[in-house]
Amino acid sequence: MKQFTLILATIILFQILNLAQQQKRWDLTSDGIVWNIKSGESHSDHIEMSGKKVSTVVRYKVAADGSLELSRSVVWPLLRTIPNNTHASLTRRFSIDIPSLLIINGKNPVNEKVQSISHNGLMTIISKFDPGVVIKRVLFPSYSLPAFCELYTVKNISKKTLTVEIPEMRHVYQTLPENGVEGSYFPTVKLYNSGTFKVEPEKEISFSVAFIGNKIGEDISLDVNEELTERIKFLDIIKNQLVFESPDEVLNQAFQFAKIRGSESIYETKGGFMHGPGGESYYAAIWANDQAEYIGPFFPYLGYDIGNIASLNAYKHFARFMNPEYKPIPSSIIAEGLDIWNGAGDRGDAAMIAYGAARFALASGDKNIAKELWPLIEWCLEYCNRKIDKSGVVASDSDELEGRFPSGSANLCTSSLHYDALISSTYLVKELNLPKKDYLKQAELLRKNIERHFGYTLKGFGTYRYYEGNDKLRAWICMPLTVGIFDRKQGTIDALFSPQLWTSDGLATEEGDKTFWDRSTLYALRGVFSAGETEKAIDYLKYYSNRRLLGDHVPYPVEAYPEGNQRHLSAESGLYCRIITEGIFGIRPTGLKTFIITPRLPKDWNNMKLKHVRLFGENFDITVARSKDKLNVIITRGTETISKAIKDGSTTEIEF
Repeated sequence: MKQFTLILATIILFQILNLAQQQKRWDLTSDGIVWNIKSGESHSDHIEMSGKKVSTVVRYKVAADGSLELSRSVVWPLLRTIPNNTHASLTRRFSIDIPSLLIINGKNPVNEKVQSISHNGLMTIISKFDPGVVIKRVLFPSYSLPAFCELYTVKNISKKTLTVEIPEMRHVYQTLPENGVEGSYFPTVKLYNSGTFKVEPEKEISFSVAFIGNKIGEDISLDVNEELTERIKFLDIIKNQLVFESPDEVLNQAFQFAKIRGSESIYETKGGFMHGPGGESYYAAIWANDQAEYIGPFFPYLGYDIGNIASLNAYKHFARFMNPEYKPIPSSIIAEGLDIWNGAGDRGDAAMIAYGAARFALASGDKNIAKELWPLIEWCLEYCNRKIDKSGVVASDSDELEGRFPSGSANLCTSSLHYDALISSTYLVKELNLPKKDYLKQAELLRKNIERHFGYTLKGFGTYRYYEGNDKLRAWICMPLTVGIFDRKQGTIDALFSPQLWTSDGLATEEGDKTFWDRSTLYALRGVFSAGETEKAIDYLKYYSNRRLLGDHVPYPVEAYPEGNQRHLSAESGLYCRIITEGIFGIRPTGLKTFIITPRLPKDWNNMKLKHVRLFGENFDITVARSKDKLNVIITRGTETISKAIKDGSTTEIEF
């Protein structure tokens, strides 16, 4: 029976991979992706783009006649509404069709035919209109102002001079004062460079529009061209740090996009820089899973200063809620740090925070940061220790899915995260010269109890039950693989990629259910690489990356479906990046200046690189190259080179 299931899973994989090619809508460019629209083609999608004080979900649809429908759901995270809860960011949707405001030779432009749409951190739409013009729209968030910007260029492609009339426009809306924490707000739509222009053949004229969030007494002035320059500067910083180079251009580009989405969604709040998930719902707030667990440990690899500041700030916010009674730390700190949310009880949040904070502290390479975070890490470890139940695993009220699916009184995720936090903490204790702790002994015991309590045969697979009484396969059976527990790796990997769990959109949350959350797929792919099943992992990673980057909903990992309709929540992009850094390259810090590396070079690749790795505050390159039956691991830091030859699948330690 099991052999039949594995054969069926292989057949389904090939069918899915073929389907991915058939559903490919977008093409790679040198710095992004493009959809070249064919005659009669119709499609709609949405993308989120963020800056320090604004986030916008752009919804776009190309109809079969070539026309475009475009709306912008603009969110101002710092314009707080009442009640000032998790979702209290002022949001307005604008569907204004800017080209229809123009008059060209006495008439509005008509008969739009969208030629192409491209993404590279900017969204560019190119359309032809009658009478003989091409209009290019470039859409992007301001890097530092509460404004979403659109730059329009009108090019004359006819044989005669055209007169283009661009109207003055300033629409100011006023919200009800009783609905705002600071009274009325003034969402403003403003057009720049109005006037009447004669445009010769092959010449062009530009104008711009901004959607601005003003407070009482504000009238924010901006230059959209300068804002474009600032956005491009940000994109260049992100694109040129932690550069992944492999023979697979789709993976390279998907990694670049994930860096952008993971980094742009950081808001400059009263409570400091706060990384926020987004999705028109979650801003100016932090979560123990999204920020502390998922993306916090990633930013030291990337070296984006504001990302590191936001991560440290998140851990410090959670540290405010340590208490001598060991009551739970809240799951989320909301409203710019002024309030909390703990509506799902203890989700295993202390394990999430300890896991992320310990990894972040090590990866930072900064002893002062490690010392600052140690009391939080130590408190969370003790909290989890006090939650050990009679079976020797960590109890919690729920998990990160907050009761959407059952998780029992103790779940596999929480214990796995606590185990990993104990391992990282043994390294920190040594680095900080702290009194000797028994964390390693606790970890070894917990590992045995994870096997004893959660280890299970389900549906013929020697894998894990997610909680006591669980009789259905769950996506989170991948968690032990991500923390170095490989006792049941074969049965777990077979189960993950079985028809019961794997779908066209990655892992189903639960066997037999249509619901999927990308976060579990992203963890699973990292875990399968870590377990050494490189060929299987790379096949599924290629499939997933092609679907998310070049399919029907692009260009980032998503939150979930059906909930949220696949919103581009940003911490999931951090999880995608960690597939590369911790999965394919197998990097794990073991000190403030040391790390182990277990590279997983696919058999079809001769080499791969990570350039400008900023781990420990350094700047170095990692090259992994095949040499007969060995792998050469080369670390280049300035003029210094460290070279090691290892067996495929082996681990080596690097020390600076």
